[in-house]
Amino acid sequence: MAISTGATRNWNAWHFAALVGGNTALALGPWFVRLTDAGPVSAGFWRLVLAVPLLAGMALVSKQRLTGYRPAVWWAILGAGLFFALDLGTWHVGIHYTRMGNATLFGNAGSLVVMAWGMVALRRWPRGKEWLAFGMALLGTAILLGRSLEIDRATLIGDLLCLTAGLLYAGYILLLQRPRASLGNWALLTWSSMVGAPILLTIALSLGEPFWPSQWWPLLGLALLSQVIGQGLLIFSLRHFSALVFGLALLCQPAIAVTVGWLAFGEVLGLPDFLGMAMVAGALALARSTQE
Repeated sequence: MAISTGATRNWNAWHFAALVGGNTALALGPWFVRLTDAGPVSAGFWRLVLAVPLLAGMALVSKQRLTGYRPAVWWAILGAGLFFALDLGTWHVGIHYTRMGNATLFGNAGSLVVMAWGMVALRRWPRGKEWLAFGMALLGTAILLGRSLEIDRATLIGDLLCLTAGLLYAGYILLLQRPRASLGNWALLTWSSMVGAPILLTIALSLGEPFWPSQWWPLLGLALLSQVIGQGLLIFSLRHFSALVFGLALLCQPAIAVTVGWLAFGEVLGLPDFLGMAMVAGALALARSTQE
């Protein structure tokens, strides 16, 4: 996931392909989390550790400095790394207990929180489409949580964990808002991953999770697609599109996740599920559109 910081809107077919490709890569993350035989929090650790060398390499190639920051920036990075680690750990656990479409939607709930925080910071009431976004999000979430409770209480717990992860991701975004203005995305991803990895390691070991996988390919796929390729393609494409288009492209993620959940795990959705997902997805797109 990445947050748009403004768009020149001079895009071509390659930029659009990168936008769709980035969302597709991120949507496959939950599938790899379920496939690994390491624990869910351990998978978050390996996702970060395996990606750090590539992220640092991309920062250096992009001529983004990795040292020499002001103390305030280091503190922001430390706080963001903590939020990022807790986000990943909570989300990865939630993925095992709910449907893939729900996990993807709720994991992206940070956009709504960032929109709400912006209104608090500006001390103003929501406006037209912001009210609509909140209303759609609440109603759609209620439908999805109710459907999960009908299936199994564990599924509801999975939804709530993924929602919590979305809130934690919003904290990560907000803490890096100021550093992002002067530092590169690759540098910030490198450091947030380096800070988050030991936190996830500590949590995984304290929980007694399976730590060493017997097969590495799911974790390699998770690190490459979710942490490097997905983020990289979105970073490449985001400056070429408005926040509204960027938000609408986000809707690719739940659509792909639902398809993978159906094909790989036999997750069948009913009409109420599709209605709830459409409402939450629409709310996320509207929330992105307010971040122009």
